[in-house]
Order: sequence, then C-alpha cells, then structure tokens
Amino acid sequence: MLFYKLYKDADGRKVGFVQGNEACVEAALLAGMRFFAGYPITPSSEIAAVSAEKLPMLGGRFIQMEDEISSMGAIIGGSMTGKKTMTATSGPGFSLKQENLGYAIINEVPCVIVNVQRGGPSTGLPTQIAQADVMQARWGTHGDHPIIAISPASVSQVVTSTIRAFNLAEKYRTPVILLMDETLGHMREKIVLPREDEIELIDRKQTEDTPEEFKPFATKHGDVPLFAPYGKGYRYNITGLIHDEAGFPTTKTDEVVSLLDRLHSKINDNLDDIVEVCEFQTEDADTLLVSFGSATRSCISAMEKGRAEGKKIGVLQLLTVWPFAEKQIVKLTEKIKNVFVVEMNMGQIIGEVSRCSHRDAVVTGINKYNGIYITPQEILEKVKESR
Repeated sequence: MLFYKLYKDADGRKVGFVQGNEACVEAALLAGMRFFAGYPITPSSEIAAVSAEKLPMLGGRFIQMEDEISSMGAIIGGSMTGKKTMTATSGPGFSLKQENLGYAIINEVPCVIVNVQRGGPSTGLPTQIAQADVMQARWGTHGDHPIIAISPASVSQVVTSTIRAFNLAEKYRTPVILLMDETLGHMREKIVLPREDEIELIDRKQTEDTPEEFKPFATKHGDVPLFAPYGKGYRYNITGLIHDEAGFPTTKTDEVVSLLDRLHSKINDNLDDIVEVCEFQTEDADTLLVSFGSATRSCISAMEKGRAEGKKIGVLQLLTVWPFAEKQIVKLTEKIKNVFVVEMNMGQIIGEVSRCSHRDAVVTGINKYNGIYITPQEILEKVKESR
C-alpha cells in the first residue's frame, strides 16, 4: 500500500509530497523502467515496495529475488531483452552486486543500480546515514573499468537524476549507479513530475543488421555498439571473458587492448555530456565547500549563514561523482585557494579534490561518520577554526 498520493496541477503535471525513495521509482517509471529485481534492505526497501505495486499497472514486472547477487543478474538478463531495468540496495547488498556489476560493464549492459547508503562496514548502522560507498562505487568491482555514478541532494534532484541515470545508461550502454543516502531516501519534500512531453528520453540504438550479419560488439558505428534484443531472432554470445566483436573469448593482445580502451573511451571522450555539477555563489568566493549528495544541503546553509556574517563562501556540488569533475575543480581552485571537502565518511573524495586542485590551494576535509547528519553550524565552525 502506497503512503503517498500524486495530484495533477493545472498544467497536467503530477505533484506530491514524497520520500526520496518513492520519487526514485516515480522517475524511473517516467524514464521507461519496466523491470525491477531486488531484495529488501534498509534503507532502500521502499524502492522495491513501490516498484512492486506500480510496475504491473504499466505492464512491467517486479521480482523479489533470493539475494542481491541474483537481483543484479536478473536486471542484466532483463536488459538484454531490451527492457530498461533497475535494482536498489544499500551497503552490504551493494557489496554483493559487485561481481555481476563487472559482468554488466564488460558486456555493455544498460541498467541502473541505486545504492541508498548507510553506515558501515558490514551491517554497520542500517538505519543511519553515511556517504562511505563512494570509492566502492568507483572501484568495487575488480579490474580497470569505467563507471558513471550520480549523487542527488534533494528529492527533486532524485527525480531528475534518476531520469538522467537511465538516459546515460542507454546512451552509453553501461551500468549507472545512483548514489543516494538514508537521509535523502527517507526525507519528504514536494516534487513536481514533468509531463512526458517535457523530458527527453534516450533509448539504446538498435542494429539494422540481419541476425546473420550482426556482431554484438562491433565498432563500425562508434564506441557504443548497436543493440539487438534477445528474443527477437538474434542469438549471440556474451561472456565475462575478454571478447572479440562477435562476443567470443579472446587472448589476442590487440583485441584485449581494443576492448578495454573502447570501454573507457566511450565514457572519457564524453565527459562534457556526463559530468554535471552545480555551483552556488562561487563568483566572488574566497572559500569553497565541495560536497555531494545530501551533505550539500548543509553546505548551502553554511554558505548562507557565513555570507550573512560577511564570509565569502561558495559551494560546488558534485552531481556526477564519477567520472570525477576534474575540469571544474581545476578551474575553481585557480582562483579559490581555501577548499573544504565535506563528506559523511572518514575522507574518500578529498583525495580526488586534492589531486585536481591548483598547487597553491589548501584542501581540508570536514568529516562526520557517527551516523548523525552533518549540520551547517558544524561546517562553519570547521571553516573558522582553519583560519
């Protein structure tokens, strides 16, 4: 049973007061999700519950799997039939998904994985907030691989970020991670869902080759191979092994390098399309707060309080966490030398900020990892202490 209602406004848009988790499902359905496989885990369970109720109404399918490993495998299989698919989990479940995440990457399977982060390691703090899965999102599955990870800060941003996650997954034929957190997943805010005619939806490009001509990983049309859905007369091999354009395993060095280079180039050559940030009052700032996810909210409040006291503080929100916003950090730290990285962990993204910052910039971490949300006052106090 749903615990929220959506109403139509005068312009035909659906409006409601909903949780971040609930907004994620509404946006996923708008984006075209028609298959969800998952296993209940706090604090993401509402995503599965709402998907179970709403997907059948749209001709979609929901399956509660026996664990997180099979959940990830199921959405890979669903995607290979041509459906837009999603799963949702939290820290321990995200750990279990890593092997199949790598399988999806090497086989270029579009899908969306939502991680509503909680305190860890292990079972940790199931009902409390953390942002400590950032490096796991980047390097959790083994081997050299690219990844896209998006981190919204508000329930409204959950809507736009979820739609964007599906679009990026389809456009670049890759898994996309949506990094939420317990606070964002369970807070309620007003959302206004766009009408279908107001959003751009991207679908993976389909091959026009006959089944006999088709090569599933051919690059004649560019770095992103054209797709042929299973069940439509196309039968081809997909494997976790390094493979050639026909999908069969290979150890030929030129084919190994070609595949790995292409997996990276289809992401790295399109950073201007993939990497998204939000800047707040950075034009005249002499102090920069860099953050992501719901911690950005406290940064913006700290900025507003600080400016009321005469402090020139700006905020950079990393809406896209991976690939990293290197160009944006470089540009800002050329003029802003006092940089604070605000994270609800012991310090994960700070290394990337330091790596990309101008050599004269001083980068300091502001960290909280006791399961309690970081406040604007705590951020301001740390800024004042450093001066």
